[in-house]
Amino acid sequence: MTTKALQPANTVDDAVERIGLGRFQWRLLGINGLVWATDAMEVLILGFAIPSLIVGLGISSVQAGYVGSAFFGGMLVGAWGFGVLADRFGRRRIFLLTVLLDAVFGLLSAFSPNLLFLLLFRFLTGAAVGGTLPVDYAVMAEYSPSKVRGRFLVYLEAFWALGTLLIALIAWGIVPALPDTGWRWLFAISAFPGLLGFFLRLWVPESPRYLLLTGRKEEAKEVLQKVANINQVEVKIGDLQVQKRTTTSTTAALFGGVLRRRTLLLSVMWFGLSLGYYGIFAWLPRIFVEEGFAFVRGYGYLVLLALAQLPGYALSAYLLERIGRRNTLAVFLFGSAAASMMFALATSSVLIVGGSMLLSFSLLGAWGALYAYTPEAYPTEVRATGMGWAGAMARLAGIFAAPLGGYLLTLSLPLALSVYAASLVIAGGAALLMQQDPTGQPLSDNLLEASAGTD
Repeated sequence: MTTKALQPANTVDDAVERIGLGRFQWRLLGINGLVWATDAMEVLILGFAIPSLIVGLGISSVQAGYVGSAFFGGMLVGAWGFGVLADRFGRRRIFLLTVLLDAVFGLLSAFSPNLLFLLLFRFLTGAAVGGTLPVDYAVMAEYSPSKVRGRFLVYLEAFWALGTLLIALIAWGIVPALPDTGWRWLFAISAFPGLLGFFLRLWVPESPRYLLLTGRKEEAKEVLQKVANINQVEVKIGDLQVQKRTTTSTTAALFGGVLRRRTLLLSVMWFGLSLGYYGIFAWLPRIFVEEGFAFVRGYGYLVLLALAQLPGYALSAYLLERIGRRNTLAVFLFGSAAASMMFALATSSVLIVGGSMLLSFSLLGAWGALYAYTPEAYPTEVRATGMGWAGAMARLAGIFAAPLGGYLLTLSLPLALSVYAASLVIAGGAALLMQQDPTGQPLSDNLLEASAGTD
């Protein structure tokens, strides 16, 4: 065991920095990452299950689309609702509840006797999946030392690519072989990692930052000492300074005082990025299929897109600590806008594959940076609420993306691409307007500390 300092640590920031990066953070990343990969599988599963679902339940393609709408509606409600609950009742309780509900309702989806039950179970699964977003990132941010915090938050988002790859490979093996029951197997298999994640999460203690905000000083000291022991670092935890709550309404706090500007700009970024992401990937494959490039519906093509996400995450993690959060976000958002316009020129398989991979690289790099930036922008007392609001904005954009794309494509493909590219450019502009860049800075705990920032 190494000794970090002889003087006691009297703040959570000091303790976390002295404890440093070690086994605890890597274990936490693995546990959160497992659930995040499961969430990706749940979000993307319908795209693979629709052919089997239509045959198995005897429904139309329009009715199958309702299943996706129910899931996204649940995500919108869950992201917002569970974010508020996590700031009110603690990270750990919601940390466990959301992943358990995710697994249970995901598994029940596989046994749906008809469309009505499937709509209900997918809505509830979506609510649970949406609820994991604010809690997972709040917990990861609050346990990470400042010099690696941005990088670790991107690493967590990178598990999305793993989930994408897994569901594509699983569907590749199941759906063609079981055209009428394959959808049931997909839902069932996707639920089991969530069950494993629940039991692994029992190991994760409550956030010491949240404990201090609720006056539980001794519990916070015990948690920090446990983290130090796991990291095999000798750190003396002193008389921790208790941080007082400064608001009774986390929702109202997002839109008042110093946080108003941050929340509005982050809302624009989350909505704009989500609109471009879901709009482009929901409609472009259909267009290219109609033009004779049927391979874009193939599993191999989807695996390539998932693999292209990984270097995007890696570069995003690198740039976050080199050029800062704002600049990294802007680079990837503007790059995504440029890549989306390349499709207007795509007339061959090579251009389509190359453009798709470049767009997947850029968009997921932007997602990684945004997921890292957002929890750092809010103080502990409203961090999960802020992440929940951001997630709700993303789901709202996802709901609008499909019908908007359908309408625009009746007019012109270049027009549709231009609208989605414009949404990404606007999101990039919002990133540059953010005056706060938390690169290398300690997290704030209450509104009073947040007001000391530059916004």
